[in-house]
Amino acid sequence: MRIAQIAPLTESVPPKFYGGTERIVSYLTEELVAMGHDVTLFASGDSTTAARLVPVWPRALRLDAAVRDHVGPHMLLMEQVRRQAGAFDVLHFHMEYWPASLFSRQATPFLTTLHGRLDLPELQPVFAGLPPLNVISISESQRRPLPEANYIATIHHGIPATLLTPQPARPDYLAFLGRISPEKRPDRAIRIARRAGLKLKIAAKVDRADQVYFDTEIRPMLGGDVELIGEIGDAEKPAFLSGARALLMPIDWPEPFGLVMIEAMACGTPVIAFDHGSVPEVIEDGVTGFIVRDEMGAAHAVDRVGELSRPLIRAVFEERFTARRMAEDYLDVYRSIALHQPQRLRAVG
Repeated sequence: MRIAQIAPLTESVPPKFYGGTERIVSYLTEELVAMGHDVTLFASGDSTTAARLVPVWPRALRLDAAVRDHVGPHMLLMEQVRRQAGAFDVLHFHMEYWPASLFSRQATPFLTTLHGRLDLPELQPVFAGLPPLNVISISESQRRPLPEANYIATIHHGIPATLLTPQPARPDYLAFLGRISPEKRPDRAIRIARRAGLKLKIAAKVDRADQVYFDTEIRPMLGGDVELIGEIGDAEKPAFLSGARALLMPIDWPEPFGLVMIEAMACGTPVIAFDHGSVPEVIEDGVTGFIVRDEMGAAHAVDRVGELSRPLIRAVFEERFTARRMAEDYLDVYRSIALHQPQRLRAVG
């Protein structure tokens, strides 16, 4: 198939460090190319891909301090895709509702994957007022605040099977990975680790929007048994996760998916996660980790991670959360809408 992948310009594809959406776009794009499809990636010019790259903007907007209007480059992105739309069998957007109005006025089939939270009050009137979209959700739980959207499938994320693998290690600490923010609750992770009597290593970024939260709430808790490593890339993740007794995910929001969970699983590392959002769809309680409701429950779960089989956790990852499985699921959807036969598909992954 001739497939266009359209990524946000905020991060490169793949991102240099943190960036869940662009990371998934990269994994999907490369897997589709490996499967023999003709793929074009619309993204920032500092992206790296085996597909044909259309560099809409020279570099990722997050890394370009000279760009103050992030909407303008994305408007240019929409226009460039529209001008080339006839060259593709399907257009796959990763930009929420952005393509609804413009691309409903052209003939090439298109869909959009919703990567973000849908419980924001402004989204209901936006989706109600725009032309219908072919929408992919990344978990069943993601749909709940916006059930009226035209969902045609739920496709769980996947990562390349060989990207992150278990490394020889003697796990002796707990891990927190991703982003320091109020909804991710690193403060809970710190208290859980201290209650369990283990060191906590935090590999996470601090966005400008969360700087005050970090300075006032988290920085005073650092030191001693809590080590802040900062952002890490894929090259560092296998050792970081393999060396952890468990990944802590004490979230306080309806996480649409939570890529860090399957990254940990790829390394055979158990996940201890709070029961919010997609967690029950991704983690099999008592198999790949433990689903908990509070900090005390999480600390007790730390004592039980030795009961879990790390090879089995890796095997579950290989069965459910590889990029190949994700690409095959998306191809089913592409073929369906390309034949003008949209249908509601079961949740997959």
